[in-house]
Amino acid sequence: MKYILKYYFSLLFVLLSLLANAQEVAKKTPEIAKKDTVAPVKVNRYGLRVGVDLFRLSRSFWEKDYRGIEVVGDYRLTKKYYIAGELGNEDKTVQEDYLNFTTKGSYFKVGFDYNMHQNWMNLENSIYVGMRYGVSSFSQKLNNYQIYTSNTYFNDSPTVPSGEEFNGLTAQWAEVVAGVKTKVINNIYVGFSFRINRLFTNKTPDGFDNLYIPGFNRKYSGDFGVGFNYTVSYFIPLYKSTVKVEEKPKK
Repeated sequence: MKYILKYYFSLLFVLLSLLANAQEVAKKTPEIAKKDTVAPVKVNRYGLRVGVDLFRLSRSFWEKDYRGIEVVGDYRLTKKYYIAGELGNEDKTVQEDYLNFTTKGSYFKVGFDYNMHQNWMNLENSIYVGMRYGVSSFSQKLNNYQIYTSNTYFNDSPTVPSGEEFNGLTAQWAEVVAGVKTKVINNIYVGFSFRINRLFTNKTPDGFDNLYIPGFNRKYSGDFGVGFNYTVSYFIPLYKSTVKVEEKPKK
């Protein structure tokens, strides 16, 4: 009888040990399964991107009557929206049919961009649309002009030198923007954008129209204009967030 009790106690001890071990394995199994089925993580970086317009810089070299520079920047607010703006200065001499004038001034633009592009895992490219509000302060200098004559027999209109300056001129406008930005190497982006402009206010001098406005460019059809830039910029990351990407179930 003593040996039988000893046998049962030994068997009970073994069973309790096996049960405890099974419970321990059961606790670890969900963790192992969880590690094996962890969804991929997408990292969204937020920060400031600052750059320059290469089109205006290069134009200063191949166009002798133009000098200009534009600094561009944007800040990522949400997954899709960016605060964006430009700051620049231009000096351009224009030859029209009957007059030659020089425009000098500075401008700034501020607005937003909306990224329509759905990036793959951890890509940061943009195909965007947006709007800007622009303000320019500038001066006009009338270098010379030709006196209009209806007599075209000799086809010779006298050129009159002037040198008259008009200071304190201003203009305000809105822009519709569409563009692309692509990351080429770590934190370096290149991009381009097209703009359609519409003047709101335009302070003009007496007897002279603002045919070219810094930041707005040349006027077409009254109050409309167009613009273009080609940029290279550097991204300064400030913080980031991670999002788990849900995988689609296999059929």
